[in-house]
Amino acid sequence: MNDRDLVITRLIDAPRERVYRAWTEKEQLAQWWAPRPNTTPIVEMDVRPGGSFHTVMISPEGEEYRTYGVYLELIPNEKLVFTDAYVDAWTPSEEPFITVIVTFEDEDEDGKTRYTARAQHWSIEAKQRHAEMGFFDGWGTVTEQLAQLVTQ
Repeated sequence: MNDRDLVITRLIDAPRERVYRAWTEKEQLAQWWAPRPNTTPIVEMDVRPGGSFHTVMISPEGEEYRTYGVYLELIPNEKLVFTDAYVDAWTPSEEPFITVIVTFEDEDEDGKTRYTARAQHWSIEAKQRHAEMGFFDGWGTVTEQLAQLVTQ
């Protein structure tokens, strides 16, 4: 970890294959991506290196929060890397903010997964801004929602 990273780690009582699918199948991602009571009615994903994604979260008040990005690396059931530095296949973002590295590791023979989501920011200021926006509450909440989905 460096001075520009924010990290969430959690032990999830489900096999890493199931946790990885929740990140790579749009029907599943839509169920946990936004902290409730927000929803994610729009999820577009081209899950491959260089493929783009787009999500729209909507608050109960009707406010929309759009996310655009490009997948950089995918190792099935092990690692997923994406960035918002691009909005689609190599179209630069106006305000790049983060690169996210998500890893899925076998914790034990009981099928538990050590889940780690690392948000790497372009600057210390961006990291501080993300922390002040509620990174730990927001990402912690959606990590809990992810865990609930994959343990059902």
